[in-house]
Amino acid sequence: MESQWGDGGSVDLDDTRLEELSPQPLLTRDYETRPALVYERLRQQHGPVAPVDLLGVPAWLVLGYREALQVLQDNDGFPKGLENWRARSEGRVPADWPLGPSLEVNHILIQGGPGYRPLRTAWDVALKPFQDPRHPQAKRLKAAVTAYADELITLVGQGGKTGVADLSAQFSRPLPLMVASHLLGFPGSQGDDALMDMWRVLDAGPDAEAALERLLATLAELAATKLEKPGDDFPSYLLAAHPDLSLDHLARELFMLLGMTSDHVGILVSNTVVEVISGEGSVRASLSAGMVREAMNRSVMRKPPLVNFVPRFAAEDTPLGNYTIRAGDPVWVSSAAAHADPLFADHVASGTTISTRAHLSWGAGPRQCPARELASTVAAAGVGRLFERFDHLDLALPADQLPWRSSPFMRGLRSLPVRYELSAAPARPSADGPVPGVAEEVLPDPSARQRSSLWRYLTGLIRGGR
Repeated sequence: MESQWGDGGSVDLDDTRLEELSPQPLLTRDYETRPALVYERLRQQHGPVAPVDLLGVPAWLVLGYREALQVLQDNDGFPKGLENWRARSEGRVPADWPLGPSLEVNHILIQGGPGYRPLRTAWDVALKPFQDPRHPQAKRLKAAVTAYADELITLVGQGGKTGVADLSAQFSRPLPLMVASHLLGFPGSQGDDALMDMWRVLDAGPDAEAALERLLATLAELAATKLEKPGDDFPSYLLAAHPDLSLDHLARELFMLLGMTSDHVGILVSNTVVEVISGEGSVRASLSAGMVREAMNRSVMRKPPLVNFVPRFAAEDTPLGNYTIRAGDPVWVSSAAAHADPLFADHVASGTTISTRAHLSWGAGPRQCPARELASTVAAAGVGRLFERFDHLDLALPADQLPWRSSPFMRGLRSLPVRYELSAAPARPSADGPVPGVAEEVLPDPSARQRSSLWRYLTGLIRGGR
Protein backbone atom coordinates (compact mmCIF):
# COMPACT_ATOMS: atom_id res chain seq x y z
CA MET A 1 0.00 0.00 0.00
CA GLU A 2 1.39 3.39 -1.00
CA SER A 3 1.65 6.15 1.58
CA GLN A 4 1.08 9.84 1.02
CA TRP A 5 4.42 10.39 2.78
CA GLY A 6 6.44 7.93 0.71
CA ASP A 7 6.34 5.54 -2.20
CA GLY A 8 6.04 2.45 -0.01
CA GLY A 9 8.83 0.74 -1.96
CA SER A 10 10.32 -2.48 -0.69
CA VAL A 11 13.62 -2.58 1.19
CA ASP A 12 16.04 -5.35 2.08
CA LEU A 13 15.29 -6.13 5.72
CA ASP A 14 18.09 -6.50 8.24
CA ASP A 15 17.31 -9.67 10.21
CA THR A 16 19.99 -9.10 12.85
CA ARG A 17 18.55 -9.65 16.30
CA LEU A 18 18.35 -6.66 18.62
CA GLU A 19 20.59 -8.28 21.23
CA GLU A 20 23.24 -8.94 18.57
CA LEU A 21 23.49 -5.30 17.54
CA SER A 22 25.63 -2.67 19.26
CA PRO A 23 23.16 0.21 19.61
CA GLN A 24 24.31 3.67 20.56
CA PRO A 25 23.13 5.16 23.88
CA LEU A 26 20.13 7.44 23.36
CA LEU A 27 20.01 9.35 26.64
CA THR A 28 23.24 11.31 26.27
CA ARG A 29 24.21 14.93 26.86
CA ASP A 30 23.61 15.53 23.14
CA TYR A 31 20.09 14.17 23.50
CA GLU A 32 19.35 16.46 26.44
CA THR A 33 20.51 19.58 24.64
CA ARG A 34 19.84 18.79 20.96
CA PRO A 35 17.44 15.85 20.62
CA ALA A 36 16.48 16.73 17.04
CA LEU A 37 20.07 16.20 15.89
CA VAL A 38 20.21 12.83 17.65
CA TYR A 39 16.99 11.71 15.96
CA GLU A 40 18.26 12.86 12.57
CA ARG A 41 21.59 11.08 13.03
CA LEU A 42 19.77 7.84 13.88
CA ARG A 43 17.42 8.31 10.91
CA GLN A 44 20.31 8.75 8.49
CA GLN A 45 22.10 5.69 9.84
CA HIS A 46 19.17 3.28 10.27
CA GLY A 47 16.09 4.68 8.53
CA PRO A 48 12.69 5.06 10.24
CA VAL A 49 13.42 2.51 12.99
CA ALA A 50 16.70 2.43 14.92
CA PRO A 51 18.24 0.24 17.62
CA VAL A 52 19.16 2.29 20.71
CA ASP A 53 20.57 1.68 24.15
CA LEU A 54 18.31 2.91 26.97
CA LEU A 55 20.56 3.10 30.02
CA GLY A 56 21.97 -0.37 29.38
CA VAL A 57 18.88 -2.00 27.86
CA PRO A 58 18.51 -2.37 24.05
CA ALA A 59 15.26 -1.27 22.38
CA TRP A 60 13.86 -0.22 19.02
CA LEU A 61 13.11 3.49 18.59
CA VAL A 62 10.50 4.39 15.95
CA LEU A 63 11.49 7.60 14.15
CA GLY A 64 9.19 7.56 11.11
CA TYR A 65 5.68 9.01 11.18
CA ARG A 66 4.20 6.24 9.03
CA GLU A 67 5.87 3.56 11.16
CA ALA A 68 4.74 5.30 14.35
CA LEU A 69 1.13 5.15 13.17
CA GLN A 70 1.58 1.48 12.24
CA VAL A 71 2.68 0.63 15.78
CA LEU A 72 0.23 2.87 17.64
CA GLN A 73 -2.80 1.74 15.66
CA ASP A 74 -2.03 -1.99 15.87
CA ASN A 75 -2.76 -2.93 19.47
CA ASP A 76 -2.78 -6.64 18.65
CA GLY A 77 0.50 -6.60 16.76
CA PHE A 78 2.25 -4.28 19.22
CA PRO A 79 0.54 -4.68 22.62
CA LYS A 80 1.51 -3.01 25.87
CA GLY A 81 2.21 -4.92 29.06
CA LEU A 82 5.62 -5.80 30.51
CA GLU A 83 4.63 -9.48 30.49
CA ASN A 84 5.20 -9.33 26.70
CA TRP A 85 8.86 -8.27 27.08
CA ARG A 86 11.04 -11.26 26.20
CA ALA A 87 14.28 -9.92 27.69
CA ARG A 88 12.53 -9.15 30.98
CA SER A 89 11.00 -12.64 31.14
CA GLU A 90 14.43 -14.12 30.51
CA GLY A 91 16.01 -12.06 33.31
CA ARG A 92 18.10 -9.88 31.01
CA VAL A 93 16.78 -6.54 32.30
CA PRO A 94 18.85 -5.41 35.33
CA ALA A 95 16.92 -5.24 38.60
CA ASP A 96 18.30 -1.74 39.19
CA TRP A 97 17.49 -0.43 35.70
CA PRO A 98 16.69 3.28 36.26
CA LEU A 99 13.55 3.19 34.11
CA GLY A 100 12.19 0.11 35.87
CA PRO A 101 10.25 1.82 38.69
CA SER A 102 8.28 4.08 36.32
CA LEU A 103 7.30 1.12 34.12
CA GLU A 104 6.53 -1.33 36.93
CA VAL A 105 3.61 0.75 38.24
CA ASN A 106 0.80 -1.10 36.49
CA HIS A 107 -1.68 1.66 35.60
CA ILE A 108 -3.75 2.57 32.55
CA LEU A 109 -0.78 3.74 30.42
CA ILE A 110 1.29 0.61 31.11
CA GLN A 111 -1.19 -2.21 31.53
CA GLY A 112 -1.81 -4.85 28.89
CA GLY A 113 -3.69 -8.13 28.88
CA PRO A 114 -7.37 -8.79 29.57
CA GLY A 115 -7.53 -6.34 32.49
CA TYR A 116 -6.94 -3.33 30.25
CA ARG A 117 -10.28 -3.18 28.43
CA PRO A 118 -12.55 -2.94 31.53
CA LEU A 119 -10.12 -0.44 33.06
CA ARG A 120 -10.13 1.73 29.93
CA THR A 121 -13.92 1.58 29.75
CA ALA A 122 -14.10 2.74 33.37
CA TRP A 123 -11.67 5.60 32.63
CA ASP A 124 -13.77 6.74 29.68
CA VAL A 125 -16.92 6.70 31.82
CA ALA A 126 -15.25 8.50 34.75
CA LEU A 127 -13.74 11.21 32.53
CA LYS A 128 -16.82 11.86 30.41
CA PRO A 129 -18.45 14.37 32.81
CA PHE A 130 -15.24 16.46 32.70
CA GLN A 131 -14.67 16.14 28.94
CA ASP A 132 -18.20 16.56 27.57
CA PRO A 133 -18.62 20.36 27.19
CA ARG A 134 -22.39 20.00 27.71
CA HIS A 135 -21.98 18.42 31.13
CA PRO A 136 -22.19 20.64 34.25
CA GLN A 137 -18.95 19.12 35.57
CA ALA A 138 -17.08 20.18 32.42
CA LYS A 139 -18.44 23.72 32.76
CA ARG A 140 -17.41 23.84 36.43
CA LEU A 141 -13.97 22.51 35.53
CA LYS A 142 -13.38 25.20 32.91
CA ALA A 143 -14.53 27.91 35.32
CA ALA A 144 -12.24 26.47 38.00
CA VAL A 145 -9.27 26.58 35.61
CA THR A 146 -9.95 30.27 35.04
CA ALA A 147 -10.23 30.85 38.79
CA TYR A 148 -6.96 29.05 39.54
CA ALA A 149 -5.22 30.87 36.69
CA ASP A 150 -6.42 34.18 38.12
CA GLU A 151 -5.09 33.20 41.55
CA LEU A 152 -1.65 32.52 40.12
CA ILE A 153 -1.57 35.61 37.90
CA THR A 154 -2.68 37.80 40.80
CA LEU A 155 0.12 36.31 42.89
CA VAL A 156 2.64 37.14 40.12
CA GLY A 157 1.25 40.68 40.16
CA GLN A 158 2.23 41.03 43.82
CA GLY A 159 5.76 41.41 42.50
CA GLY A 160 4.66 44.55 40.65
CA LYS A 161 2.47 45.53 37.70
CA THR A 162 5.56 45.14 35.53
CA GLY A 163 8.54 42.92 36.15
CA VAL A 164 10.20 39.60 35.41
CA ALA A 165 8.65 36.23 36.31
CA ASP A 166 9.31 32.56 35.72
CA LEU A 167 6.05 31.50 34.10
CA SER A 168 7.00 27.84 34.35
CA ALA A 169 7.42 27.77 38.13
CA GLN A 170 4.79 30.44 38.84
CA PHE A 171 2.07 29.44 36.39
CA SER A 172 2.51 26.55 33.93
CA ARG A 173 3.48 23.89 36.48
CA PRO A 174 1.24 24.75 39.45
CA LEU A 175 -1.91 25.39 37.36
CA PRO A 176 -2.50 21.81 36.14
CA LEU A 177 -1.58 20.44 39.57
CA MET A 178 -4.24 22.65 41.15
CA VAL A 179 -6.74 21.48 38.54
CA ALA A 180 -5.76 17.85 39.16
CA SER A 181 -6.45 18.41 42.86
CA HIS A 182 -9.92 19.62 41.86
CA LEU A 183 -10.45 16.49 39.72
CA LEU A 184 -9.34 14.18 42.52
CA GLY A 185 -11.71 15.83 44.98
CA PHE A 186 -9.22 16.90 47.63
CA PRO A 187 -11.17 19.02 50.13
CA GLY A 188 -10.10 22.67 50.25
CA SER A 189 -6.32 23.03 50.07
CA GLN A 190 -5.66 19.59 51.58
CA GLY A 191 -4.21 18.39 48.30
CA ASP A 192 -1.51 21.06 48.11
CA ASP A 193 1.04 19.00 50.05
CA ALA A 194 0.37 16.10 47.67
CA LEU A 195 0.91 18.46 44.73
CA MET A 196 4.28 19.52 46.07
CA ASP A 197 5.25 15.86 46.48
CA MET A 198 4.18 15.19 42.89
CA TRP A 199 6.44 18.04 41.84
CA ARG A 200 9.36 16.46 43.74
CA VAL A 201 8.71 13.09 42.09
CA LEU A 202 8.62 14.62 38.61
CA ASP A 203 11.88 16.47 39.24
CA ALA A 204 13.55 13.19 40.33
CA GLY A 205 15.68 14.96 42.93
CA PRO A 206 17.27 13.49 46.08
CA ASP A 207 13.97 13.66 47.98
CA ALA A 208 11.92 12.03 45.20
CA GLU A 209 11.77 8.56 46.80
CA ALA A 210 10.45 9.84 50.12
CA ALA A 211 8.03 12.13 48.27
CA LEU A 212 6.71 9.18 46.26
CA GLU A 213 6.05 7.18 49.43
CA ARG A 214 4.16 10.08 51.00
CA LEU A 215 2.22 10.71 47.80
CA LEU A 216 1.09 7.11 47.35
CA ALA A 217 0.06 6.98 51.01
CA THR A 218 -1.94 10.20 50.58
CA LEU A 219 -3.62 8.89 47.44
CA ALA A 220 -4.46 5.57 49.14
CA GLU A 221 -6.05 7.53 52.00
CA LEU A 222 -7.99 9.63 49.48
CA ALA A 223 -9.13 6.45 47.71
CA ALA A 224 -10.41 5.00 50.99
CA THR A 225 -12.29 8.23 51.69
CA LYS A 226 -13.97 8.17 48.27
CA LEU A 227 -14.94 4.52 48.74
CA GLU A 228 -16.64 5.40 52.02
CA LYS A 229 -18.08 8.74 50.92
CA PRO A 230 -18.25 9.19 47.12
CA GLY A 231 -18.37 12.67 45.63
CA ASP A 232 -18.59 14.39 42.25
CA ASP A 233 -14.96 13.70 41.37
CA PHE A 234 -12.84 11.42 39.22
CA PRO A 235 -11.92 8.75 41.83
CA SER A 236 -15.57 8.37 42.87
CA TYR A 237 -16.68 8.06 39.24
CA LEU A 238 -13.89 5.54 38.52
CA LEU A 239 -14.88 3.40 41.50
CA ALA A 240 -18.52 3.49 40.41
CA ALA A 241 -17.57 2.40 36.89
CA HIS A 242 -15.13 -0.28 38.08
CA PRO A 243 -16.25 -1.49 41.55
CA ASP A 244 -13.69 -4.31 41.56
CA LEU A 245 -10.75 -1.89 41.75
CA SER A 246 -8.70 -2.40 44.90
CA LEU A 247 -7.68 0.70 46.86
CA ASP A 248 -4.05 0.06 45.90
CA HIS A 249 -4.96 -0.10 42.22
CA LEU A 250 -7.10 3.03 42.48
CA ALA A 251 -4.20 4.87 44.12
CA ARG A 252 -1.98 3.89 41.15
CA GLU A 253 -4.56 5.23 38.70
CA LEU A 254 -4.82 8.51 40.63
CA PHE A 255 -1.03 8.76 40.64
CA MET A 256 -1.00 8.39 36.85
CA LEU A 257 -3.67 11.07 36.39
CA LEU A 258 -1.91 13.45 38.74
CA GLY A 259 1.57 12.92 37.31
CA MET A 260 1.01 12.46 33.61
CA THR A 261 -1.71 15.03 33.13
CA SER A 262 -0.05 17.72 35.24
CA ASP A 263 3.42 17.38 33.69
CA HIS A 264 2.09 17.07 30.15
CA VAL A 265 -0.27 20.03 30.53
CA GLY A 266 2.33 22.20 32.27
CA ILE A 267 4.84 21.65 29.47
CA LEU A 268 2.15 22.26 26.86
CA VAL A 269 1.22 25.59 28.44
CA SER A 270 4.85 26.78 28.55
CA ASN A 271 5.63 25.61 25.02
CA THR A 272 2.52 27.30 23.65
CA VAL A 273 3.44 30.57 25.37
CA VAL A 274 6.90 30.43 23.77
CA GLU A 275 5.37 29.56 20.40
CA VAL A 276 3.07 32.59 20.56
CA ILE A 277 5.64 35.06 21.87
CA SER A 278 8.48 34.07 19.56
CA GLY A 279 6.57 32.52 16.67
CA GLU A 280 5.65 33.80 13.28
CA GLY A 281 2.88 36.29 12.78
CA SER A 282 0.28 33.64 11.95
CA VAL A 283 0.68 32.15 15.42
CA ARG A 284 -0.03 35.46 17.12
CA ALA A 285 -2.91 36.07 14.74
CA SER A 286 -4.49 32.72 15.50
CA LEU A 287 -4.39 33.45 19.22
CA SER A 288 -5.82 36.95 18.84
CA ALA A 289 -8.61 35.41 16.77
CA GLY A 290 -9.42 33.10 19.67
CA MET A 291 -7.81 30.03 18.13
CA VAL A 292 -5.82 28.96 21.17
CA ARG A 293 -6.04 25.30 20.25
CA GLU A 294 -4.52 25.94 16.84
CA ALA A 295 -1.58 27.64 18.58
CA MET A 296 -1.31 24.58 20.85
CA ASN A 297 -1.35 22.24 17.84
CA ARG A 298 1.44 24.21 16.21
CA SER A 299 3.40 24.01 19.45
CA VAL A 300 3.10 20.23 19.84
CA MET A 301 4.04 19.73 16.21
CA ARG A 302 7.38 21.39 16.93
CA LYS A 303 7.91 20.36 20.54
CA PRO A 304 5.59 17.65 21.88
CA PRO A 305 5.70 17.36 25.70
CA LEU A 306 5.63 13.55 25.56
CA VAL A 307 8.58 12.83 23.28
CA ASN A 308 8.71 9.03 23.70
CA PHE A 309 5.75 6.79 24.54
CA VAL A 310 5.96 3.91 27.01
CA PRO A 311 7.07 0.73 25.25
CA ARG A 312 5.04 -1.72 23.27
CA PHE A 313 6.21 -5.21 22.34
CA ALA A 314 6.06 -7.07 19.04
CA ALA A 315 3.56 -9.93 19.28
CA GLU A 316 5.39 -11.82 16.53
CA ASP A 317 8.30 -11.30 14.16
CA THR A 318 7.30 -8.19 12.20
CA PRO A 319 9.00 -6.10 9.49
CA LEU A 320 9.21 -2.44 10.54
CA GLY A 321 11.35 0.12 8.78
CA ASN A 322 14.54 -1.57 7.59
CA TYR A 323 14.56 -4.24 10.32
CA THR A 324 12.72 -7.33 11.43
CA ILE A 325 11.38 -6.77 14.94
CA ARG A 326 11.42 -10.07 16.84
CA ALA A 327 8.55 -11.24 19.03
CA GLY A 328 8.94 -9.75 22.50
CA ASP A 329 11.25 -6.91 21.43
CA PRO A 330 10.52 -3.53 23.09
CA VAL A 331 9.39 -0.84 20.65
CA TRP A 332 9.44 2.81 21.75
CA VAL A 333 7.58 5.30 19.52
CA SER A 334 9.09 8.79 19.44
CA SER A 335 6.45 11.39 18.66
CA ALA A 336 9.14 14.09 18.51
CA ALA A 337 11.12 12.18 15.89
CA ALA A 338 7.97 11.25 13.94
CA HIS A 339 6.90 14.90 13.74
CA ALA A 340 10.34 15.73 12.33
CA ASP A 341 10.20 12.92 9.75
CA PRO A 342 10.84 14.73 6.43
CA LEU A 343 8.25 12.54 4.68
CA PHE A 344 5.66 14.03 7.08
CA ALA A 345 7.06 17.39 8.19
CA ASP A 346 7.55 18.68 4.65
CA HIS A 347 3.81 18.27 3.99
CA VAL A 348 2.97 20.13 7.21
CA ALA A 349 5.36 22.97 6.35
CA SER A 350 3.89 23.34 2.86
CA GLY A 351 0.36 23.48 4.30
CA THR A 352 -0.87 21.18 1.55
CA THR A 353 -2.61 18.10 2.88
CA ILE A 354 -1.69 17.66 6.53
CA SER A 355 -3.55 19.38 9.37
CA THR A 356 -1.75 20.40 12.54
CA ARG A 357 -4.23 18.08 14.27
CA ALA A 358 -2.28 15.15 12.79
CA HIS A 359 0.22 15.40 15.64
CA LEU A 360 0.88 12.35 17.81
CA SER A 361 1.15 14.18 21.12
CA TRP A 362 -1.72 12.16 22.59
CA GLY A 363 -0.89 8.97 20.73
CA ALA A 364 -3.12 7.34 18.12
CA GLY A 365 -5.30 4.30 17.72
CA PRO A 366 -7.30 2.45 20.38
CA ARG A 367 -4.89 3.37 23.19
CA GLN A 368 -4.88 7.11 22.52
CA CYS A 369 -4.70 9.05 25.80
CA PRO A 370 -8.13 8.87 27.50
CA ALA A 371 -7.67 12.31 29.08
CA ARG A 372 -6.59 14.16 25.93
CA GLU A 373 -9.68 16.36 25.71
CA LEU A 374 -9.56 17.22 29.40
CA ALA A 375 -5.85 18.09 29.22
CA SER A 376 -6.34 20.17 26.08
CA THR A 377 -9.20 22.07 27.71
CA VAL A 378 -7.12 22.86 30.80
CA ALA A 379 -4.12 23.99 28.74
CA ALA A 380 -6.22 26.09 26.35
CA ALA A 381 -8.08 27.80 29.20
CA GLY A 382 -4.82 28.51 31.02
CA VAL A 383 -3.06 29.93 27.96
CA GLY A 384 -6.08 31.98 27.00
CA ARG A 385 -6.41 33.49 30.47
CA LEU A 386 -2.71 34.29 30.57
CA PHE A 387 -2.86 36.42 27.43
CA GLU A 388 -6.10 38.06 28.60
CA ARG A 389 -4.57 39.15 31.92
CA PHE A 390 -1.22 40.41 30.61
CA ASP A 391 -1.03 43.46 28.37
CA HIS A 392 2.49 42.47 27.37
CA LEU A 393 4.61 39.31 27.56
CA ASP A 394 8.12 38.97 26.15
CA LEU A 395 10.85 36.38 26.65
CA ALA A 396 13.58 37.51 29.04
CA LEU A 397 16.02 35.21 27.22
CA PRO A 398 16.44 34.47 23.50
CA ALA A 399 14.31 31.47 22.58
CA ASP A 400 17.36 29.38 21.70
CA GLN A 401 18.82 29.98 25.17
CA LEU A 402 15.85 28.78 27.20
CA PRO A 403 16.86 25.92 29.53
CA TRP A 404 15.30 22.52 28.82
CA ARG A 405 14.90 19.42 30.93
CA SER A 406 14.73 16.01 29.30
CA SER A 407 13.73 12.58 30.51
CA PRO A 408 13.22 9.31 28.65
CA PHE A 409 9.56 10.29 28.25
CA MET A 410 9.05 14.05 28.61
CA ARG A 411 10.80 17.21 27.46
CA GLY A 412 9.95 20.64 28.83
CA LEU A 413 11.40 23.94 29.96
CA ARG A 414 13.22 24.12 33.28
CA SER A 415 12.17 27.74 33.50
CA LEU A 416 10.36 30.30 31.36
CA PRO A 417 11.64 33.78 32.25
CA VAL A 418 9.46 36.55 30.85
CA ARG A 419 9.12 40.31 31.11
CA TYR A 420 5.51 41.15 31.75
CA GLU A 421 3.08 44.01 32.06
CA LEU A 422 -0.11 43.11 33.90
CA SER A 423 -3.42 44.57 32.78
CA ALA A 424 -5.30 46.85 35.13
CA ALA A 425 -7.94 44.33 36.24
CA PRO A 426 -9.28 40.89 35.33
CA ALA A 427 -11.69 40.91 32.42
CA ARG A 428 -13.93 38.47 34.29
CA PRO A 429 -14.51 37.57 37.94
CA SER A 430 -11.35 36.20 39.54
CA ALA A 431 -10.84 33.67 42.30
CA ASP A 432 -11.38 36.48 44.81
CA GLY A 433 -15.05 36.66 43.88
CA PRO A 434 -17.80 34.25 42.85
CA VAL A 435 -17.20 32.30 39.66
CA PRO A 436 -20.40 31.42 37.79
CA GLY A 437 -21.07 27.71 37.72
CA VAL A 438 -18.44 26.84 40.33
CA ALA A 439 -19.49 25.63 43.73
CA GLU A 440 -17.84 27.44 46.60
CA GLU A 441 -15.90 24.35 47.67
CA VAL A 442 -14.01 24.35 44.35
CA LEU A 443 -12.07 27.42 45.43
CA PRO A 444 -9.95 27.03 48.57
CA ASP A 445 -10.36 29.09 51.67
CA PRO A 446 -7.80 31.93 51.30
CA SER A 447 -6.39 31.50 54.80
CA ALA A 448 -5.98 27.73 54.28
CA ARG A 449 -4.33 28.35 50.91
CA GLN A 450 -1.84 30.73 52.51
CA ARG A 451 -0.88 28.04 55.01
CA SER A 452 -0.31 25.38 52.34
CA SER A 453 3.17 24.31 51.25
CA LEU A 454 2.38 25.05 47.61
CA TRP A 455 1.32 28.61 48.33
CA ARG A 456 4.27 29.24 50.64
CA TYR A 457 6.57 28.06 47.85
CA LEU A 458 4.93 30.28 45.22
CA THR A 459 4.92 33.29 47.56
CA GLY A 460 8.61 32.67 48.23
CA LEU A 461 9.31 32.96 44.50
CA ILE A 462 7.71 36.41 44.48
CA ARG A 463 9.67 37.58 47.52
CA GLY A 464 12.89 36.09 46.19
CA GLY A 465 12.51 37.95 42.91
CA ARG A 466 12.22 41.36 44.51
